[in-house]
Amino acid sequence: QVQLVESGGGLAQPGGSLRLSCAASGFTFSSYAMSWARQAPGKGLEWVSGIYSDGSDTYYADSVKGRFTISRDNAKNTVYLQMNSLKPEDTALYYCAKVIGGWGAYDYWGQGTQVTVSS
Repeated sequence: QVQLVESGGGLAQPGGSLRLSCAASGFTFSSYAMSWARQAPGKGLEWVSGIYSDGSDTYYADSVKGRFTISRDNAKNTVYLQMNSLKPEDTALYYCAKVIGGWGAYDYWGQGTQVTVSS
């Protein structure tokens, strides 16, 4: 069965950095694009970033462009999200998701990892 397990969240100060990881299993990871999305308290799900199956291209929401970097290691079945210059508004539960169709269309996602940005 498909499993996506996120890790790496925690508490960071404004301006700080965190690196999220998502370990995938149960499907041919290298054949699928992957996304990161987030949900802040009281808000809807927001797409954050996406990466093609072979890592050849990446995409970002305007809110994180220039601060976050998505990458993947198909040998390790893992996708990453490097988050720099964190802001309080980045506080959210972050999910990785297996993409079907467009970047906002998923068939599986993980349980999420909490990121809190606060001084």
